[in-house]
Amino acid sequence: MGLKILLSSIFYKNNVQPFNIKLIKMEESNYQDGAYIPFVGEEPLEARRSFIEKTYTFLAIEVLVFILVTAVFIRIEPLVQLTLTLFGGWWVLLFLMGYMAVLNFAENWAMSTTSKPSQYAAMGLYIIAEAFFFTPLLFIAKEYAGVSVINQAAMVTVAMFLGITAIAFTSKRDYSHLRNYLMLGGSVALGLIFAGVLFGFSLGIWFAFGMVALASVAILYQTSNILHKYHTGQHVAASLGLFGSVMLLFWYVLNIFMSGD
Repeated sequence: MGLKILLSSIFYKNNVQPFNIKLIKMEESNYQDGAYIPFVGEEPLEARRSFIEKTYTFLAIEVLVFILVTAVFIRIEPLVQLTLTLFGGWWVLLFLMGYMAVLNFAENWAMSTTSKPSQYAAMGLYIIAEAFFFTPLLFIAKEYAGVSVINQAAMVTVAMFLGITAIAFTSKRDYSHLRNYLMLGGSVALGLIFAGVLFGFSLGIWFAFGMVALASVAILYQTSNILHKYHTGQHVAASLGLFGSVMLLFWYVLNIFMSGD
């Protein structure tokens, strides 16, 4: 079966346009048991620098572990068949909702605990959920488009991420106002995805481009929030926020590359 036919039957006919809907939470209170706990942006320069270094170190670790786990997953035939089945028909709705629920639970877990083992467990759960969700897409891309397409999409994603990160840090602006736009865009996207599955219409390539734009805004928002949303012990949660946005961007960049194959 050709790539376009297979993609049409799995991703577009059934409108599998996964969107990492991460509930963008209101900024956490910086009061705990009556004691004031400053956000990272209110800490001394050395503490801010250390937090940023830890956040991006963990982000790199998460990406590397994701690569390793997905490399294993796409070689397990029963797992691949299961995920392909879940991406067909009505199952995709349950799969998508379960995926979103696990990611939200893992990020909230990492955000709410001060225990390092618990934070790392939440990180592991988040990575496994992402790897499981990406398994059918990466399997199809590998088998029908070639590893080179995956590599090209990955390089474009990395380049976009670095560019957006540079904008966020060099402009030194607070982009927290983007939250409302992300909430609106995310709600519209999720509504279109569910409507597409329910009524059987294709969202098409322009939806993927729109989601790339939305993911880019999400990265800008999450990068700005590193200093304005988290406390110094929450670098794992901060890295997961970025990781989820990067994975969303990679998903749709890869879909765009595959649609032109």
